[in-house]
Amino acid sequence: MAENGDEKLIAVARHIAKTLGRTETMTDDILQIFSTFDGRFSREKLSSDNNTRVEEGDPRNGYGVLDLTLKTLDRQISQYVSSDQPIWSNLNDSSEFLDAIDELLNTIRDWEPISIENKPIASFLDRADDLLQQAMFRLEDEFRLLIEKSSESFDLNRLNRSDSVGDHHNSFSSDSEDEDGFNNEDRIPVAHPVSDYDIVIDALPSGVIADLHEIAKRMVLAGFEKECAHVYSSCRRDFLEESISRLGLQRLSIEEVQKMPWSELEDEIERWMKGAQVALKILFPSERRICDRIFFGLSAAADLSFMEVCRGSTIQLLNFADAVAIGSRSPERLFKVLDVYETLRDLMPEFEAVFNDQYCVVLRNEAATIWKRLGEAIRGIFMELENLIRRDPAKAAVPGGGLHPITRYVMNYLRAACGSRSTLEQVFEDNGSDYRNIDGTNDRPLSSTSSLSVQITWIMELLESNLEAKSKMYKDAALSSVFLMNNGRYIVQKVKDSELASLLGEDWIRKHLGKVRQCHVNYQRSSWSKVLAVLKLDSSSLTPSAAPRLLREKLKMFTQYFDEICRSQSAWVVADEQLRMELRISVAGNLSPAYRNFLGRFQTVPELARNSDKYIRYSVEDIEARVNELFKGTGVSAGGRK
Repeated sequence: MAENGDEKLIAVARHIAKTLGRTETMTDDILQIFSTFDGRFSREKLSSDNNTRVEEGDPRNGYGVLDLTLKTLDRQISQYVSSDQPIWSNLNDSSEFLDAIDELLNTIRDWEPISIENKPIASFLDRADDLLQQAMFRLEDEFRLLIEKSSESFDLNRLNRSDSVGDHHNSFSSDSEDEDGFNNEDRIPVAHPVSDYDIVIDALPSGVIADLHEIAKRMVLAGFEKECAHVYSSCRRDFLEESISRLGLQRLSIEEVQKMPWSELEDEIERWMKGAQVALKILFPSERRICDRIFFGLSAAADLSFMEVCRGSTIQLLNFADAVAIGSRSPERLFKVLDVYETLRDLMPEFEAVFNDQYCVVLRNEAATIWKRLGEAIRGIFMELENLIRRDPAKAAVPGGGLHPITRYVMNYLRAACGSRSTLEQVFEDNGSDYRNIDGTNDRPLSSTSSLSVQITWIMELLESNLEAKSKMYKDAALSSVFLMNNGRYIVQKVKDSELASLLGEDWIRKHLGKVRQCHVNYQRSSWSKVLAVLKLDSSSLTPSAAPRLLREKLKMFTQYFDEICRSQSAWVVADEQLRMELRISVAGNLSPAYRNFLGRFQTVPELARNSDKYIRYSVEDIEARVNELFKGTGVSAGGRK
């Protein structure tokens, strides 16, 4: 009996030494201390191999020690597991509960190697695993309770600058009890829009974060990493999603975005741009910071938790951008699509920095994919602009040869688009040499790169071809020239006064100014050549007897032609004031000297000179006055001398 008692005593001492000794050296020291009190505790006996197989029922096997340990831990842990009060409401209780869990984990770790070949030990460890699972379930509840309770009581107005300087009052706020005592305990504190992104949110007090870290550490050690990440993310996800909702962002499906009226979608894009900035620069980094502190030293758990917290909100933001990218290619949508593209592009460094782990790589890649898809949408919109120009019908000529609506639309569109020149350059350079049109044709100029200048040049060529076709609707060649002159001058002016000048280049501008001048020459030739021809005098035919009749006929013919031209061209339109003056000066410069010379010869014939008022309807000054009434688009021209 005494021998059996000694064996049990030695087994207990051996277990105590192994439990208290966190390292092999510490265990040896404890064994040495035991041996100084009693010879039975000699180091050789106490440190004998625990893995030696013994028969079941042998009093030397130490099962009783393990059984005693588990019963003790069961009593300690069960009292907390079954408690109706939060364990972390009392510092001593939480400390003792964690100590008991630590001892249980150490016991399982110490005895697990033996259990592989020892069924009785394995059965004891099954009991230990059941107890550990109960403890983990309670830790999970405590973890959740700490987060929820702290979130309810934390004031989100308490923001910290990253440089710890300054104060951001009212940038963020929480919904707390009002003066009437309304209870907001079910509400989640949320973020409000801000303009300063140099801030972080400490949404949980440091003490709570320390407690959560201790709980997370035990749950991960116990193999409950996913459960810990899940309970953390389920709590923090609500905060994050409600915060984003407070920024004005609706949770919309891709189909809902695509069905939204354009005016509403424009407003939604504005809200999305602001919300995405706050999410990527404030909310997500703050969540990353909290995760890293709670799961310090547990990087896999931190990454998994952060991904689960942010995944839903991130997908919500990206889905909206994706819906914009795959939506209508209508040209008027370009500028808002550019806004979304630029916002996502500028946030890519934040995506790279915040979502930099293995769990978040899919979110990071999705952001990059949608950003590229937005670039494709922008290129598609330009292709649709090309098709719009091609398909613009020549239904009716513009009255008076004025500016065609397609010219005004395209030039103002391109000027506005070039306000985002650097972005468009990036978009078209990314496109490489793919010039395939929406309708499947490939008739645009080939180039090794898809630069913006090539794209703009091609659109200008399409516009010019369209205008050339429309000019052929005018039966009057002079009016056709005025139409091309008006539109050509407008195009050149819009190019010179914008970024288009540097994109198209000086050679392009000189070439098209030359085209406008040629239209001017064509107008002069078509309108005034026959008038000037009438005023020409052949001395050989002006014999004294034939001169009176011939000069009267020429003057009558000139007056007729001049009246017809003035009557029709007073209704023509030249909108550009400088061009209008240039045309008038050019006409008068050719017509006035010829008419003055004709009148001088007319006055040399005595028969005609005596009755000049009867024959001469217009003086030179009258001619110039009527020329100055041309191109006003009024349809009225002042009369000359009667």
